[in-house]
Amino acid sequence: MNDDNTPDNLFDLQQARQLRQHDLNEARLQHMRQAFERALPLAGRKTAAGSQKGKKGKKSKSPRKKK
Repeated sequence: MNDDNTPDNLFDLQQARQLRQHDLNEARLQHMRQAFERALPLAGRKTAAGSQKGKKGKKSKSPRKKK
């Protein structure tokens, strides 16, 4: 659609719309990936919540009273 007599400073609205739609789809896809990673974490990756599990101290067992 670019002829020799059209100026270069024109803004292609169709291309801008496609780029915006792509960005929206990419953001939605990223959001879905994060939701799936929270729900079904991969075995090889450590999450922030998963790394906190072992850091709590063990409870000391008190001896049971005999009757």
